[in-house]
Amino acid sequence: MSINFTDLFWLLFVLSVLQPVLARQLQQMARLRLLQLLERQRGSRVIALIHREETVNFLGIPIVRYIDIQDSENLLRAIRLTSPELPIDVILHTPGGLVLAAEQIARALRDHRGRVTVFVPHYAMSGGTLIALAADAIVMDEHAVLGPVDPQLGQYPAVSIIAVVDRKPIERVNDETLILANIARKAVAQVRAVVVELVSRRLPSDRAEALATRLAGGEWTHDYPITVTEARALGFEVSTDVPRAIYDLMQLYPQAGRNRPSVEYVPLPYRMPAVPRSPDPREK
Repeated sequence: MSINFTDLFWLLFVLSVLQPVLARQLQQMARLRLLQLLERQRGSRVIALIHREETVNFLGIPIVRYIDIQDSENLLRAIRLTSPELPIDVILHTPGGLVLAAEQIARALRDHRGRVTVFVPHYAMSGGTLIALAADAIVMDEHAVLGPVDPQLGQYPAVSIIAVVDRKPIERVNDETLILANIARKAVAQVRAVVVELVSRRLPSDRAEALATRLAGGEWTHDYPITVTEARALGFEVSTDVPRAIYDLMQLYPQAGRNRPSVEYVPLPYRMPAVPRSPDPREK
């Protein structure tokens, strides 16, 4: 029996193209099963807003994901499909993104009559924190973090652009910087106003203003990690009772572009030390 190497080549080529598609479909089905399990357990609509670096099929080009208008359209559609009294749980894992999209999502969640809970298994920075502010409750992993919401203009923080203009004689500042400073002042004022709007239902006006100033006023760098303890001190209502199924769901959103994992371990819950510690002969 002779082997046609041309046919074998094309068969292998077709299988290599179809394999990522089939793997993605199986992974999507597993995600939906976990989302449905969470909904049954909690009696809620569960919405996942999870951003990972993704890879274009075949070419293997990495694409960094962030909160965009497509996300806001999809999430608002999910809210519209939810009964007004039904609780909503949002699983949030994101580096942030467009302020406009984050504001639309946050306002839609704030206006939902049922209880809204945001789960943060790892991090929800910038626009993700803005969305979390709209929730009735935030549930974070003990080591998860939120972040400041100070607006960025291009590669620079808006508050830093303002500081340059405020600290230099006006004649030494070029027109482009003055224009950027004007936009920066508006951006900071707008984000502060949104924060106050979102938290004013559960915080008195003075505390809402203080929180908005700290989150949007440039006190920290944009990637500053706000821990559970610090979030509570700022006035967030935070618990750390993250359901196990949410961690399982995160496993179904692997980071793309790696031939092997950077972290490896035996995937079993250990109740006791794996190997008993040998006695130290120096110990008496």
